[in-house]
Amino acid sequence: MKDPNSPVCRTISDLLSRIGDKWSVLVVTTLGDGSRRFNELRREIPSVSQRMLTLTLRNLERDGLVSRAVTPSIPPRVDYALTDLGRSLLSPLSALSEWAVANVGAIHAAQERYDGEQDQKQAA
Repeated sequence: MKDPNSPVCRTISDLLSRIGDKWSVLVVTTLGDGSRRFNELRREIPSVSQRMLTLTLRNLERDGLVSRAVTPSIPPRVDYALTDLGRSLLSPLSALSEWAVANVGAIHAAQERYDGEQDQKQAA
């Protein structure tokens, strides 16, 4: 097993925490259907705040997953799109989503069993 403190493990952990967070997954999957303007993304992901969407887009842009194109106009038009690297993330995200849907029942059952056992321990 690899040392969790090795530079490779830290890099992987940092990357997974950035691309695996809820907002990044939602932004990447939404942009998988094509480029969007900021307000379009806000409408399609209504639970995200403006600040969190801004931070998420900046981080995804910094990581090379999203591109930002500014068209000079009044007001300026800013479009966000997946890069080739970002598009390559769609397949693993889709597989993870399919796994979650296929296993949600088993996960809920395990949670109920665990919670029931914890309740019994506390009652004893």
